[in-house]
Amino acid sequence: MSTLIAILLSLATLVMLIGLARKAKQYRSTPAPLKIPVTPAPKTTGGVVIRMAKEVVLFASLFRSNKWTWLFGWMFHASLALVFLRHLRYVIDPEGMLSFIWPLVSLEMVQSFGKYAGITMVIGLAGLFGRRLFVARVRYISAPSDYLMLLLIMFIGGSGLFMSFINHIDIIQIKTFMLGILNFDFDQELPESSIILIHLGLVSLLGFILPVSKLLHIPGVFYSPTRNQVDNPREKRHISEWAKKLEETRKEYPELRG
Repeated sequence: MSTLIAILLSLATLVMLIGLARKAKQYRSTPAPLKIPVTPAPKTTGGVVIRMAKEVVLFASLFRSNKWTWLFGWMFHASLALVFLRHLRYVIDPEGMLSFIWPLVSLEMVQSFGKYAGITMVIGLAGLFGRRLFVARVRYISAPSDYLMLLLIMFIGGSGLFMSFINHIDIIQIKTFMLGILNFDFDQELPESSIILIHLGLVSLLGFILPVSKLLHIPGVFYSPTRNQVDNPREKRHISEWAKKLEETRKEYPELRG
């Protein structure tokens, strides 16, 4: 079973990374023929960077739109970031290639906050799930996959909390197992516990699903033309790449005009 989980985690990570990279490439190559930043919009590239940072870190537009959705959404994402930092200790060798990160993830503050961030993460997810259930206009546009994705991440968080506070697992053995995967050594054993199998199995499932789910807003937010464009239509004419190539072709072959 340990070998099966190791293979599943490896495949899920590969599928997730390739899928996200492929989708990011597709977003990048999709033409944006119009200048459509949501106003008031920044007029400089530096302003766009600040605006994107506010969107990614603070969810600024969501805060202006709906305070309750912002609260639960930001609670979930901020907690997830802390949980992710805490989990890095399982895949980083203090003497390995990424040893420069070790002082950060081994800090007691990161580990303590990351442990309790799992609770606020599940609370945030529960709030987002309740929003889809009880707000009529949101329930109307919600597909079954929307509920299932929230439940999947809630079960991942819940199983992690169960191991942190109720059924403690040998973290040294887990780290040895994870480092074994990174070194292509699939013979390392997991602790004998069904909850760790459930937790890692659900994480693998999330990795397989993520590149074809609505969670693609992870790379998508950086390619949104309403957010990443400079508001300078009068100062600089906006021409998409495909239009530039068409104009170059027309200049090269004048007979094609008309």
